[in-house]
Amino acid sequence: MATKQTKVLILGSGPAGLTTAIYAARANMKPILLAGLQPGGQLTITTDIENFPGFAEPVGGPWLMEQMQKQAENVGAEIVYDLAVKVDMSKRPFSVESDSGDLYLGETLVICTGASAKWLGIPTEKTFQGYGVSACATCDGFFFRGKEVAIVGGGNTAVEEAIYLTNHASKVTLIHRRDSLRAEKIMQDRLFANPKIDVIWDSVVDEVVGDSNPPSMNGLKLKNVKTGAISHLKVDGLFVAIGHSPNTELFKGELDMDDEGYLVTAPGSVATNVPGVFAAGDVQDKIYRQAVTAAGTGCMAAIEADRFLVMNGGH
Repeated sequence: MATKQTKVLILGSGPAGLTTAIYAARANMKPILLAGLQPGGQLTITTDIENFPGFAEPVGGPWLMEQMQKQAENVGAEIVYDLAVKVDMSKRPFSVESDSGDLYLGETLVICTGASAKWLGIPTEKTFQGYGVSACATCDGFFFRGKEVAIVGGGNTAVEEAIYLTNHASKVTLIHRRDSLRAEKIMQDRLFANPKIDVIWDSVVDEVVGDSNPPSMNGLKLKNVKTGAISHLKVDGLFVAIGHSPNTELFKGELDMDDEGYLVTAPGSVATNVPGVFAAGDVQDKIYRQAVTAAGTGCMAAIEADRFLVMNGGH
């Protein structure tokens, strides 16, 4: 079991983590970044990114994250493909135990563990997960070429993914429990203008229907939330796009969180309630949740970590 020490220890390798690493490395703090379960974060399951500044044409999510990672390494950050399993914030240096058994010590700690997709929570959803049920249209849409699929949700992600799925599926049905969408107006206009997309309002998925051996879904049982009426929809795939949960399980009891589990940071700052511990990206942002805002808070975290070390004799 090896022990490594750094001035800035970063957990998570999405835009927030990698931007923290870039800024910290350029400030000569020799940061170590633990890449976590999903190196590159949520952007690695995003196909075309049109809203990250600096690119005239759409760029692929995996490519963009690869560029950020190379940039971080080129300026001196150390990226380790390992996962934090235990964190001790009771004293400095903060210590993080990794899945491989190695111990990482950080004079400061920057948490960029992001958020993960939420599921519907119905038993049959789990039965057919990977056999027709998915939480990532951009990962799995390809498998439904020429087939009919459904997607659940009403925000930007659901609408974007519904439109994306029309590249593969012959028909896409968006199911929403309310009678209007939360998505941006421009996205809604694109959705309603697409001849391949139908919308079913005021409804929830009650059950995923299919054969169990081998698992293969062939439809959905839908329930109207206003009338209670049950209907059946014949589809080969179901995509769940109902939001995200922050990856903060590791920090329960150690850091202040809101009622949804997002880390609470001081206004106009990325400082948590533990001095020297900072949080950046979707783990503390449930409002914007964009790659560019995550990168922005990553920059803030590196600058604040640097200032903290100067004030506390560590830099």
